[in-house]
Amino acid sequence: MRATINDIAREAGVSKTTVSFAFNNPSKISKDTFTRIMDIARELGYVPDPVARTLAMKQTGSIGLLLPQSIHEVFQNPYISEIMRGIGYICDREGLSLGVLSPLKGVLTQTIRNAAVDGIITLGIGPGMTVLELFHQRGLPFVTIDGGAGEGLVNVGINDEAAAESLMEEVLRQGHREIAVFMLQNVTLSDNGDHFSQTNDTRLNGFNRALKRHGLSFGAHTGIQVHHTEVSSESGRKVARDLLSQKKRPTVIVCLADVQALGVYEECAAQGLSIPNDISVVGFDDIPFSVFMNPPLTTLRQPGFEKGEAAAELLVKMINKQPVSSMTLTAELVLRGSLAAARSWPQAHADRKRTR
Repeated sequence: MRATINDIAREAGVSKTTVSFAFNNPSKISKDTFTRIMDIARELGYVPDPVARTLAMKQTGSIGLLLPQSIHEVFQNPYISEIMRGIGYICDREGLSLGVLSPLKGVLTQTIRNAAVDGIITLGIGPGMTVLELFHQRGLPFVTIDGGAGEGLVNVGINDEAAAESLMEEVLRQGHREIAVFMLQNVTLSDNGDHFSQTNDTRLNGFNRALKRHGLSFGAHTGIQVHHTEVSSESGRKVARDLLSQKKRPTVIVCLADVQALGVYEECAAQGLSIPNDISVVGFDDIPFSVFMNPPLTTLRQPGFEKGEAAAELLVKMINKQPVSSMTLTAELVLRGSLAAARSWPQAHADRKRTR
């Protein structure tokens, strides 16, 4: 006989409502209670109703792309579109449909529970995150992109630490010591408190490794500072506006997403500043229009399309009960016209006057 919510509630010594909260809205109960209920559900072999319906139909012929934010927020970043193109290519080849799954009113739990798919591709899910328990509870195959290595995780990504290190090394080689780094603002889910910050942490480690080799470090007193922004051109422009209005400005802005760099370009143009004559700008992703920016953007190319393609291929194998393992793809530093040797602001303005 299949286990029910009543069975779980009896074993856990809680009400049916509390069990329902554990599966649908964990923020309403304590973490200890959530963990106890999930452990008992797993021991009893409990399968939520949406899954039972899916199992009865064998397979749905669909896979899902699970987003950590709302659709309109995530797709402000063209890098995500590249990932989706790669996933879509494999779906077309395999005759699968693709559904985009996003948090319902900031709650990801319900989205995972109700997803009538054969498997899920996620973005940025790493070891220790509460949301992993929901995948294991459902017995649902999943692959994460830009997540992290860990037991029970199949991840597709690049070596983010080494990539960030090479990017910062080139910035330092150009003599920059007044550096502003635009990190990606962490996404926190309202229902379980999970932080989607995997790439932030590893890339920051890479930056620190490069800085340490030169006897440098992040800090207000060092001239090398971190600024957290949303992954959008508007957010990049806003933070750049604040920075460029200061008396002591950075000589370079390092963005962890090219779309942030686009906002920096817009603000520099609005203030009559020349890139790279007045300030250098570098990015991360090499989204398609980076090469068409003026000047073309120096950036760290990561293979978005190939990540999506590889993740979808791995997921299809998992659905078909074939063995799989994580994949690390190659990233490449692309040097273009937006990064030049460091010059102080007085020097930059003096040089501009001489060339007029």
